[in-house]
Amino acid sequence: MPKNTLTTVLHTLLGAAALFALSILIQKPAVAADDAEGKSLFNGKDLTGWDGDPKYWKVEDGAIVGQTTAENPISENSFLIWKDGEVDDFELRLKYRINGGNSGVQYRSKRFPPDGQKVKGNWVVGGYQADLEAGDGYTGILYEERKSRGIMAMRGESVTFSEDGKKTVGAPVGDGGKLQESVKKNDWNDYTIIAKGNKLTHIINGKKFVEVVDNDAKKRALSGVLALQVHTGPAMKVEFKDIKLKRTKLAAVDGIGDRNKIVMVAGSPSHGPGDHEFNAGTLLLKKCLDESVPGVVTAVYRGGWPTDMTAFDNADTIMLYMDGGGGHPLIKTRERLAEIDYLMKHGVGLVCAHYAVEIPKEKGGPDLLNWIGGYFEMHWSVNPHWTMKQAQLAKDHPITRGVDPFEMRDEWYYHMRFRDNMQGVTPILSAVPPEETRQKADGTHSGNPTVRSRTGQPEIVAWACEREDGGRGFGFTGGHFHKNWGDDNCRKLFLNALVWTAKGEVPNGGIQSKVTEEELKANLDPKQK
Repeated sequence: MPKNTLTTVLHTLLGAAALFALSILIQKPAVAADDAEGKSLFNGKDLTGWDGDPKYWKVEDGAIVGQTTAENPISENSFLIWKDGEVDDFELRLKYRINGGNSGVQYRSKRFPPDGQKVKGNWVVGGYQADLEAGDGYTGILYEERKSRGIMAMRGESVTFSEDGKKTVGAPVGDGGKLQESVKKNDWNDYTIIAKGNKLTHIINGKKFVEVVDNDAKKRALSGVLALQVHTGPAMKVEFKDIKLKRTKLAAVDGIGDRNKIVMVAGSPSHGPGDHEFNAGTLLLKKCLDESVPGVVTAVYRGGWPTDMTAFDNADTIMLYMDGGGGHPLIKTRERLAEIDYLMKHGVGLVCAHYAVEIPKEKGGPDLLNWIGGYFEMHWSVNPHWTMKQAQLAKDHPITRGVDPFEMRDEWYYHMRFRDNMQGVTPILSAVPPEETRQKADGTHSGNPTVRSRTGQPEIVAWACEREDGGRGFGFTGGHFHKNWGDDNCRKLFLNALVWTAKGEVPNGGIQSKVTEEELKANLDPKQK
């Protein structure tokens, strides 16, 4: 039967909403690797997703080209920077060809200038570099660009850097001369870079060139930017293609065997100053986690859904703090819902904060019900502004460890649509709303007979769930007012939830953090004209 005929029959039998749900189930998930080597970072047509000086970078014949000439020289190393995300633990595969000069691939690096340093141009990067060149001396080595250690490992070496920075060369991984002979001059070579925890490996044409274990916590990097280099000196031309990134589960570092990754997605600005400050709130929560929880790695994507196709691939939990409703980014494409569904089925956690808990019941509602245990359903749930008093906290749950009841005014949504009989759902934070919040006229968000019938009863404003697939979910209806992240107990509850959904260990006293007034004011959205 032709595909369009099958679709027509299904549409007639099931209806549009059911057909949409079915399509999510039967289509190939976007996250399922079409290519076991990873997802492409280069579209083969232009420099979408990359940022570099157009004087030196272009796309030609399906490849990224970095080139200098006698007429167009370069006075300082310049980089083409992948701008869609940063890398932590990964396997990167690409093909390169170089004619003259020196180049390399920067990874887990920093974009300069940091700390007020003055540099020329806006495309300067420093950190780990997998070298490649037209000559015979440096291809495959590990070099630390713009930093103190310089050449960290020569071709054929295995090297360990101790905690105090001492360099020890171990048993060779290969013969340097023979390895160089395996490099194809003026032809395409396969380069693989593997970074797992503090272990770094370079492989060219299937042969291991270097292996480094970096135990120097002060100088090493566990995450950072990815970039390609054009080098000063004689005229040169370097080409890159088939650039594929595969993120991998975070490896143990310094005895921390279970590092957990939290991917935090901040939505686009939508309200006035101080409200729905998704960007500032997310960065503040990241700062608290980075300072307080050594075993947690955070990655932030700002301004809406990530353009990084690999963003969620090694996540232990995902946080969505963004506008929802009919424009919820989750339901913009079928591929997004399919990708998140795939991750949920593989035990990844999900946290939805404030407006992100609202989604249409016919498109996305059943998914959030499954993934986090409940959601805001129009004509059922309500969203008044009110002051929560005499809050009730769940007893003996990791999310409430160290949290004292707190009083707070916010746009606390309530009367969520939960799973039948609250199966697998634990109320985390509840309170009795003021009576006037129940007496509004019927509307999509304002009121309904069921809400009015629950006079004097507590309502759940934050909840947790444990799924049959092993994953965990958390819904939090507060977060309208940015200033509320300054409350120690509110913030602790949310930080505990992030770590719990990532299957990290929440300490007995909860996650301790401090926020100053200056930090609370940082990164606020610019005032809209």
